[in-house]
Amino acid sequence: MEILKVENLRKTYGTGENQVHALDGISFSVQKGEFIAIIGPSGSGKSTLLHILGGVDKPTSGKVYMDGNDVYAQNDEQLAIFRRREVGLIYQFYNLIPVLNVTENITLPVLMDGQKVNEARLRELLTVLKLTGRENHLPNQLSGGQQQRVSIGRALMNAPAVVLADEPTGNLDSKNSQEIVDLLKLSNQKYHQTLIVITHDENIALQADRIIAIEDGKITRDEVLRK
Repeated sequence: MEILKVENLRKTYGTGENQVHALDGISFSVQKGEFIAIIGPSGSGKSTLLHILGGVDKPTSGKVYMDGNDVYAQNDEQLAIFRRREVGLIYQFYNLIPVLNVTENITLPVLMDGQKVNEARLRELLTVLKLTGRENHLPNQLSGGQQQRVSIGRALMNAPAVVLADEPTGNLDSKNSQEIVDLLKLSNQKYHQTLIVITHDENIALQADRIIAIEDGKITRDEVLRK
């Protein structure tokens, strides 16, 4: 079942001689539950693509469909709801709120959406992410690996259709990096989350179901590793 479809996506910055084509006619589709790694050199358009998929940055032209719905046919208020409910974003730099504890950071998207916290899901996530006993810790009381686990919990708390991770292990050592990848794979398998990860790490990319390589805003390779 197709969960995500991208048609002829373009993103242009600047005008005239200063014009830069960050994305230059990208098209692909993603099946529900797929784990995709997006690779490519710095400046290739990977992060731009991820932000457009997540409703954070609008394309210059082209279409993004999530569950058959045209994402950018929505108004700003609908787009904000889409970001909160349909997409889980994980960043390299965690982006935790420093004055909120672990539980508050994880449940923030739910509360911002005016929804009631699913306590059973919260407890399960805290257990799976090995954060039990640290519920009241602030971000500065956690290691880098623990902070990234909190950001994963925040991304998964609303049970989004798609989880998007932008270099989620970029700030971590190899041991913590593999732990984070294992947790993302667990969310992919246990919760049937569709997972799209941007990475420079070949070891991470090779653990995905499929690799999409981007260079100069174009797809240069789209390879299925496992079905």
